Amino acid sequence: MLTNNLIRIYDHVCNKYKEQIQWEVQKFSNNAQPQGIITDEELITIYLFCAAYEEKYKIKSMYTHIKRYWHSWFPSLPSYQSFNARLNSLCDAFPILLVDFFNTASICSDKLKVLLGDSFPVITCSHKRGGKVAQELTDKGYCATKKLHFYGVKVHTIGLRRPSTIPLPQYMKITPASVHDLTASRDILEKIKADVSIFDKAYADTTLEKQMKANNNILLTPIKDKKGWEAVWKQKDLAFNDLFNKAVSAIRQPIESLFNWINEKTQIQNASKVRSTNGLKLHLYGKLTVALMLLTNF
Repeated sequence: MLTNNLIRIYDHVCNKYKEQIQWEVQKFSNNAQPQGIITDEELITIYLFCAAYEEKYKIKSMYTHIKRYWHSWFPSLPSYQSFNARLNSLCDAFPILLVDFFNTASICSDKLKVLLGDSFPVITCSHKRGGKVAQELTDKGYCATKKLHFYGVKVHTIGLRRPSTIPLPQYMKITPASVHDLTASRDILEKIKADVSIFDKAYADTTLEKQMKANNNILLTPIKDKKGWEAVWKQKDLAFNDLFNKAVSAIRQPIESLFNWINEKTQIQNASKVRSTNGLKLHLYGKLTVALMLLTNF
């Protein structure tokens, strides 16, 4: 079974590499791909295979596992230092594969098209330390769900609600941790087609709600307490607000299950071992590609 998975991944990567990836990562020199050197396709295959089917999430553990158990399949495996450097240089290949899995996903949704959205953190270091890795991609932010200040990025996700299973991501965007969820997703929410979109309080916005309604898309978010309301008015609407918010939260719950599933399968939220911009890109897009690959039953 594992052998079949390895062959299937390699075949898919080779086809996509010839079609598109090579133009993003190819090295134009006389020694671009000398004989006896491991190919880009093999390196990408090792990463996807180890993370998806061997539960090896760190580059070092991937290398050790392949060298110990699959070396006959990859006889040109280089030193660990070269392996790590080559993989980091291939970070731009994984967004292409990620989009490819998005486009080929088989969608089975409720009769009513319901979208669920939120974001989850990817942490490079604690907020108590100065973030020094990939500073052009990361900064300091706050995760309300975890009540956590951190340095890193956010992965904003809009998923299609599916019956009896976790949502299928339709849209993903990576931003520095300080970017507000609404700011990151407003442009897509104004255009996206759905019957109902259910998000948390961060997405509550009158202008956005009107724009989405004009596109026959109803935006539902938990009701916020209005500033300046007297206690008597809050108490008057308390029962309705509590019931409505509980209903919205119950429907939104699968998006949190999706985030937990992605982290369980890829360990994406822990990026504390990343030491470069390319390393962070590889960690983010590589792990998300693995998640989409598993979600789509590739």
